[in-house]
Amino acid sequence: MLPGLAYYIPAIILAFAILAAAVKILREYERGVVFTLGRFTGVKGPGLILLIPFVQQMVRTDLRTRVLDVPTQDVISHDNVSVKVNAVIYFRIVEPDKAIIQVADFMNATSQLAQTTLRSVLGKHELDEMLAERDRLNADIQEILDKHTDAWGIKVANVEIKHIDLDETMIRAIARQAEAERERRAKVINAQGEQQAAAKLLEAADILGQRPEAMQLRYLGTLNFIAGERNSTIVFPFPIEFGDILKASGAKRGD
Repeated sequence: MLPGLAYYIPAIILAFAILAAAVKILREYERGVVFTLGRFTGVKGPGLILLIPFVQQMVRTDLRTRVLDVPTQDVISHDNVSVKVNAVIYFRIVEPDKAIIQVADFMNATSQLAQTTLRSVLGKHELDEMLAERDRLNADIQEILDKHTDAWGIKVANVEIKHIDLDETMIRAIARQAEAERERRAKVINAQGEQQAAAKLLEAADILGQRPEAMQLRYLGTLNFIAGERNSTIVFPFPIEFGDILKASGAKRGD
């Protein structure tokens, strides 16, 4: 009995090996690129996949979003400022057959393309644009990358510039520029305020000059304001009529 069973053991082991090579299980986020005798015959998955052993081979691909950290790049801006920039890219495979057949290593190819694109795009802009318009630069880089990686079956979902590093000399220069800009705005606002105040004072003078009683009321209001303050100032009211008398006497002496 035992010698007969030992005779079938190699056949049983061979059957299990063939079954293991034929049956594949792919997860929901996986796809299998199948080659039959070296030729591409389709994309399968997810779930249970049956292959012909030794005739068909399968390459697994992951469809989940991948994160690619672009190494720090030395960039010279359009206004000849040297900066160090790094970024992060989010992409995923949308056509597994192209990602396997069209490019040998899609991760390395995407990384190299991202580095060159980052230097090329940022080199066309000035430093102020890099610091203030990151969203627009991110969109430009994403559009270029997505256009070039489409032939590889890759979709670039997002690009984010993480850091723009400047040397200390440039940081101090930018700080001085910002301070000068704030001073300029303060002077302009102050001048505009003086202009508006002068216009209002001229308008008020025209209104008060039309009626002498208005000037008298303004004079009494000013005295009331001064008297209300807690100070040691003593105010002696000077009637406005005395001013008219002095003007009249001066005019007579002049005659």
